[in-house]
Amino acid sequence: MTDVIVVGGGPTGLMLAGELRLAGVEVVVLERLAEPSSQSRGRGLHARSVEVMDQRGLLGRFLAESEKFQVGGLFGGIMKPWPDRLDTAHPYGLATPQAVTERLLEAWARELGAEIRRGQEVVALTQDADGVTVGLADGAELRAGYVVGCDGGRSTVRGLLGVGFPGEPATVETLLGDMEATEDPATIAAVVEEVRKTQLRFGLAPDVDGQKGLYRVIVPADGVAEDRSAPPTLDEFRQQLRAVAGTDFGVHSPRWLSRFGNATRQAERYRVGRVLLAGDAAHIHPPAGGQGLNLGVQDAFNLGWKLAAEVHGRAPDGLLDSYHAERHPVGARVLATTRAAMTLLGTDPGATALRELFSRLMDFEEVNRHITGMITAVDLRYDLGEGHELLGRRLRDVQLKQGRLYEHLHHARGLLLDQTGRLSVEGWADRVDHLVDVSDELDVPAVLLRPDGHVAWAGESQEELLAHLPRWFGVTAPGTPPSASHSPSR
Repeated sequence: MTDVIVVGGGPTGLMLAGELRLAGVEVVVLERLAEPSSQSRGRGLHARSVEVMDQRGLLGRFLAESEKFQVGGLFGGIMKPWPDRLDTAHPYGLATPQAVTERLLEAWARELGAEIRRGQEVVALTQDADGVTVGLADGAELRAGYVVGCDGGRSTVRGLLGVGFPGEPATVETLLGDMEATEDPATIAAVVEEVRKTQLRFGLAPDVDGQKGLYRVIVPADGVAEDRSAPPTLDEFRQQLRAVAGTDFGVHSPRWLSRFGNATRQAERYRVGRVLLAGDAAHIHPPAGGQGLNLGVQDAFNLGWKLAAEVHGRAPDGLLDSYHAERHPVGARVLATTRAAMTLLGTDPGATALRELFSRLMDFEEVNRHITGMITAVDLRYDLGEGHELLGRRLRDVQLKQGRLYEHLHHARGLLLDQTGRLSVEGWADRVDHLVDVSDELDVPAVLLRPDGHVAWAGESQEELLAHLPRWFGVTAPGTPPSASHSPSR
């Protein structure tokens, strides 16, 4: 029996596999597809996901295959300059095709020892007090202590659990695909510019993934397909392009074709016993703002260290349940944001008036910063109760006298950043690092960071610190009472 089975080998599942392996958890990833997908519906990483990759020492890999961007249009297609003073040391996104993200995360997970099995379709799931049995389409069965469904919007795991998925069905649909075009590029650009004055759900972006002559085509569909799992045809694209733009641009040789709607749903529960849900298995929404892939990766980032603590038997009461308590509200906020963004993308007079109003409001720097922080998740704060203003927030990558903060978070352990040199994590040193250093950017004596970089405590009292360490990191190691020496470990 393995520790954890992750169902689904997309960005969420692969990120989770790596997080679990950093903590020494045995993990098997079961992916239905026999080969990695070449489709890249997700087009990049927002600032918080860039931070996540930096926290795990992966940012260099992504920078080598991505371009930075600081563009507006993240909210309802409203184009505004990137705001000043966004609370991050990484005030940019990365234009990274989803296929590249998956390749990089898979390589990382394998390096750490994750087992990834392709061509493995899950069809059955039962759990008891001791573990979970997963049945595969070929008749085989696997046993694990825990299972996490990261298997997409049509999640088999969620269906087998019987978890409700309330929300709204799709009322509009959009076609999306990569293909070549025979029309002159200048003509294509001119037509697109004109059409997008009134129809923001339309576009032909040239040179996709650096491939000259390949266009990413997006165009409104004619209604909502009865079978939304069936990809559209090239003829359907041509027909809709002519209807919207008056020409089909001579599109041909498609690499892949797909459709997406504006359905918005969220799982009622992210955990049922020993089975959990993450990524699109837990929430679906329109791709407005490009938040879907990022939301899933950040789900995994929140869950990994908590599930690892549970597997190792050192999780304090309620730690694993805090995954739902923290991430369900985040998912709900993203769903609300994308609902608003889709309304702004409408073509009726009301949507046009709202878009004009929001455009004027976003001319105020504070409003622009607020909306950009919301879309990119750098403003995220978990409700950890009363305390310092940093409590519950993720801490940006502050500069220290000796390097950068995120350089000390690569191993997914807790961290006490101690500017006083008088504190101690004795008793928790097997899971919490103690860094005595100072930063001109941090106006608090010390902060205790969880493995996901969120602030669990801030202050200077050893007694207060001792009250917070067990909440997130469990009881002390045997033979090391928390009342032992308070001298700092170095």
